[in-house]
Amino acid sequence: MQWKAYLKSYHDYLRLERGMSPNTLASYRFDLERLCAFLAAHHPEVSPLTITSQHIQAFVYAVSKELNARSQARLISGLKSFFNYLLVENLRGDSPMELIEAPRLGRKLPDTLSTVEIDRLIAAIDLSKPEGERNRTMLEVLYGCGLRVSELVTLKISDIFADEGFLKVTGKGNKQRFVPLATFTLQCIERYRREVRVHVPIQKGFEDTLFLNRRGKALTRAMIFTIIKDLALAIHLQKKISPHTFRHSFATHLLENGADLRAIQMMLGHESITTTEVYVHLDRRHLTQIMHQFHPRKRLK
Repeated sequence: MQWKAYLKSYHDYLRLERGMSPNTLASYRFDLERLCAFLAAHHPEVSPLTITSQHIQAFVYAVSKELNARSQARLISGLKSFFNYLLVENLRGDSPMELIEAPRLGRKLPDTLSTVEIDRLIAAIDLSKPEGERNRTMLEVLYGCGLRVSELVTLKISDIFADEGFLKVTGKGNKQRFVPLATFTLQCIERYRREVRVHVPIQKGFEDTLFLNRRGKALTRAMIFTIIKDLALAIHLQKKISPHTFRHSFATHLLENGADLRAIQMMLGHESITTTEVYVHLDRRHLTQIMHQFHPRKRLK
């Protein structure tokens, strides 16, 4: 019962003060509930205030057999966050995570699509079906604006500022940003609204939701994954892709065409530019060409 009370207050802190998304909250809660289950089975007397690094070490060792390095790192990060919260609230004088080290992770470069592959995926959409125009518009928005899938499914009509050419996006932690809206992408959105969305029986509460399923409600994240997976199979694409692949491709193609890294950071909604810098490593050949083209020492005298 003691753990339950502390976990609830921590959850409220993350939701109200940190503004974390439901998906992130669920991930943190899952890891902490896993710790509670381990303690209930092996050390039922241990509370959040008396747990030691030895207990944590035993738990991490027990679950490490079924987790890869990246999942272990995420687990340890979540536990550190919880015990840091107890420190901030003066509920503990130290953290049992101080001696716990996460596994070292190599930099994982995101998968990307070429412009030809993106065109092939979109061309594979069956526009004779009612959902065809909607699906094409969703992929154009994913690629044209670099959105996360959670941002796409929650996009509102009122977020579209057509005259100004911007899209208001609500990202992680309810942080809002404005992303430039290309004329072509806007035309796709207007065509979908004019020719498809007007014929959908919209359910109460979803009047402002841009992309709707045939029942008039918001699409789920899983549905977007399924749509993209089916298109990849249809064109025999030999890559494992997801909605996030379009976001990676958006950033990579901007960088390859000379866009400023800081501008890409703002459009993606990255809190730190170090997150955006992963795209610098995607195409070293392109960067070499840029250096040889623009650096003042490009020619020998």
